[in-house]
Amino acid sequence: MTDVRVLLLPGRGNSGDGHWQTHWEKRNPSYRRVLQQEWQNPDRDDWVAALQATISEDDTPVVLVAHSLSVSLVVHWASLHQGPVKGALLVAPSDVEAPDYPEGTRGFAPIPQQALPFETIVVASTDDPKVTLPRARQFAEAWGARLEIAGAHGHLGAASNLGDWDFGSNLLDGLITRAQAAV
Repeated sequence: MTDVRVLLLPGRGNSGDGHWQTHWEKRNPSYRRVLQQEWQNPDRDDWVAALQATISEDDTPVVLVAHSLSVSLVVHWASLHQGPVKGALLVAPSDVEAPDYPEGTRGFAPIPQQALPFETIVVASTDDPKVTLPRARQFAEAWGARLEIAGAHGHLGAASNLGDWDFGSNLLDGLITRAQAAV
């Protein structure tokens, strides 16, 4: 079976101990977190460069697992680069274009609206304070992604208390299996 690199892309502030991304990283030592130099006041160009550097390390197929602001990171990366990305799980996209989005990020708006060139699943919560369900649906349609509704779990981060988050893990397992089969 072909190896697939799983890259975890935390949102603003990184993902702490209680976050499902951290649980997955501990459970799967081959999963790798893409580290950013600035977590609190992120700059899109810096974040895209860090992701590109990690993806470019070799040509092994990649599946991206993004949360929150890093969903925008993925679509910005895809608008500028190509690489061995075979799939993406985009969880709880933050609507950086919303008038009430917190200050401190640079360059993430506007959010690209073109179809992504790899299999993509957008996961949304019905009560996410950082993106409405209609807006998440609009993103999924623009990106050519399948939309999965995770229920009422807020922003699907550490505060949602999801633990290992089986719902998301099962979606990721499917992406990995299909990425392996496509190579």
